[in-house]
Amino acid sequence: MPPIRPHGKAKNFKGSMKQLFGTMKPFIIPIIFALVISIVGTILALVLPNITKQIGEEIFTSYKLGIKIDMAKIMSIAIYIICLLVVSSMFSYFQGFVMSGVSARVTKKLRTKISEKINKLPLKYFDNQSYGDILSRVTNDVDTIGQTFNQSLSRIVTCLTMVIGSIVMMFANSWQLTLLTLSATPISVILVAVVVKLSQKHFAKQQKSLGKLNGIVEENYSAHNIIRTFNHEIKAQDEFEYTNKDLFSSSFKSQFLSGIMYPIINFISNLVYVFVCVFGGILSIENPLFAVTIVAFIEYMRIFNQQIGDVAQISGNIQSAAAASERVFEFLNQQEQPTESDNKQKIEQVKGLVEFKNVSFGYDENKTIIHNFSATVLPGQKVAIVGPTGAGKTTMVNLLMRFYEVQEGDILVDGISIKDMKREDVRSLFGMVLQDTWIFDGTIRENIAFGSPNKTNEEVENACCFAHIDHFIRSLPNGYDMVLDETANISQGQRQLLTIARAMVNNSPMLILDEATSSVDTRTEIQIQKAMDKLMEGRTSFVIAHRLSTIQNADQILVMRDGNIVEQGTHESLLAMNGFYAELYNSQFAE
Repeated sequence: MPPIRPHGKAKNFKGSMKQLFGTMKPFIIPIIFALVISIVGTILALVLPNITKQIGEEIFTSYKLGIKIDMAKIMSIAIYIICLLVVSSMFSYFQGFVMSGVSARVTKKLRTKISEKINKLPLKYFDNQSYGDILSRVTNDVDTIGQTFNQSLSRIVTCLTMVIGSIVMMFANSWQLTLLTLSATPISVILVAVVVKLSQKHFAKQQKSLGKLNGIVEENYSAHNIIRTFNHEIKAQDEFEYTNKDLFSSSFKSQFLSGIMYPIINFISNLVYVFVCVFGGILSIENPLFAVTIVAFIEYMRIFNQQIGDVAQISGNIQSAAAASERVFEFLNQQEQPTESDNKQKIEQVKGLVEFKNVSFGYDENKTIIHNFSATVLPGQKVAIVGPTGAGKTTMVNLLMRFYEVQEGDILVDGISIKDMKREDVRSLFGMVLQDTWIFDGTIRENIAFGSPNKTNEEVENACCFAHIDHFIRSLPNGYDMVLDETANISQGQRQLLTIARAMVNNSPMLILDEATSSVDTRTEIQIQKAMDKLMEGRTSFVIAHRLSTIQNADQILVMRDGNIVEQGTHESLLAMNGFYAELYNSQFAE
């Protein structure tokens, strides 16, 4: 059985295993079936040494009496042994088949639960978690549970059956030798327990170092251009080497301590073998036939000692599964977004009147970043939100889309509070283009029609023409059917044009543009701006911009500073005020 790398000791072993067994509840019948098969197969394997002993007794008795060996009887015993071996192997095969199927279903169920949970958690949870850690729970931790479940659950039953059965069979052959054998067991158990306890902390450190090393590799790979630009290669390599040495140290100690368990058990077992042989030889002086019994007894000793070692290893694997389960269920037990009733209000004909009423919000409850924000956006208006970095521009969009809930105040669309609408209905009101482009593995056509799968090819291509990306797409191999993946040679600006086309084809009644043209050249920006202006006609639009030249034709400009609206008006009126907006504008266009 291949070893499973422990994750460290679980903080709440009983609670974690209770939840894990709760997940297995739907599969209890096949699990019991597999365990029964495992026990029956183990019992069949246990009787083999005793049956084999009959061949030795037959030969020894015939030799002692000076009569011809009954080969027919020996052959019948041999055939019986072969049949038992075949049946035992078949039981083992069926048990493995059933447990593999159940294990795959359990891991599938856990991954499905995690996937569903991700969509139910508030974004606030992900603000405090690394994506690598969440990914590790979906992959590594669930895999550990699946492997342990597949390999260890039936194996622990087999081991316990073997241990109990071998002790019974040893007593049946010789109670004196059995007591001699069992006298060494407490020593093995104590030594193994000490080694397991010492190794657990190193295994935990190993997992921590491994996670840190994976993070460094991911960071260095994703930002290798930046690292080379700033001649940071040596420092990055030094950081990798330092963490790699920590991983080596903890891995060496954990693997060494884990690896000495079997040598310890084997050493004690070999000593016991010597004593059994010596003491058995003494008993054979009075009863020569007892020499055949010693052979069978030693085989049961081998089975017993092997199972003791396996139990030690399985106990470590179960601890690993408990630690992995704890991480998985810790994620699954996170508080979800409040559920929404079916009687939520829905806007049938969207006009586009948006009102912010005394909105206050902070990502941290103890630190408010939006202070008593109030504004009214009339239907069809193009509203620009400007301000320095950290002023709260993107936060307002997050609140408008209900990615976060306002702490005080309210946001209304056409007179209806967004709290009284389903989140999905609120988000369906807006088409959105973000500064950070997102392209998934799939064809260009599928990427553009994302969220609008019923759009025709003609509608997709028309949107690309408006976004000035149609010519580029047609120049690619396979055109709109080209598959975009990590190897696709698509620039950041071209990716942004694709996301703009995606918003155009979505044709939502309102728009949100968060630095939508930040990665395109000036000429393309002018073309895109004209297309976006046409798209925004008759639609309430929110534009977040740092380049103030792109929002001069906005119907209303909200100037934010430290979470407050400090100025409000058109481009000309704000310049005439010669206030904070004028300061921002002049700083961008000063010679």
